[in-house]
Amino acid sequence: MPAAFTQADIDAVYRVIAQRRDVRHFIPGAVDDTVLARILGAAHHAPSVGFMQPWRFIRVVSAGVRQALVDLVEAERVQTAAALGERGAEFMRLKVEGIRDCGEVLVVALMDGRESFVFGRRTMPDMDLASVACAIQNMWLASRAEGLGMGWVSLFDPAQLASLLEMPAGAKPVAIICLGHVKAFYPRPMLEMEGWEQRSELDRLVFVDRWSDTGADGAAASTNC
Repeated sequence: MPAAFTQADIDAVYRVIAQRRDVRHFIPGAVDDTVLARILGAAHHAPSVGFMQPWRFIRVVSAGVRQALVDLVEAERVQTAAALGERGAEFMRLKVEGIRDCGEVLVVALMDGRESFVFGRRTMPDMDLASVACAIQNMWLASRAEGLGMGWVSLFDPAQLASLLEMPAGAKPVAIICLGHVKAFYPRPMLEMEGWEQRSELDRLVFVDRWSDTGADGAAASTNC
């Protein structure tokens, strides 16, 4: 096979995927600039519809801006707890971000002017967001391979964050990324460890030919095909 990978290479890819975690606990220490450049390079090699490359990255270096991000997230955390009703108190006990403690903070955003891109978006306009999500996933896997923890924070008001970072009209923040050193990686997803939710069985999420197609026992078609 052209450019075939070794079995060790293949195993490493699947191991990194399996051990990727959304990290909220960090230990002190700056992220090496060379490593950060590699992680951003991995993001920039993500697939994008129409090769539009809609991702933009803002590196937060000011202590004042970092604190402003903390305040925005805390405000939304309270609003989310209220929206969760009876699970609100349980939610408030969860650690949902590591902005104060991580070595590096980045904001990932959708570029302005993306409406002019029609290729792949005429009937699926959200493909620009899907492309940015692919870039973030590349960052996550590269960070894990580098031995760094990464957390995706989505608890914020997009308009307020865009204003804080002086984004142009049409640009939209997608994620606050916390990146840094960790004492250890969680053995399982933190929300699973906390009892918030469990990973679904894959066989219940895979169908054949149509959504309603199920096996005789009512479960989704087996993935062993």
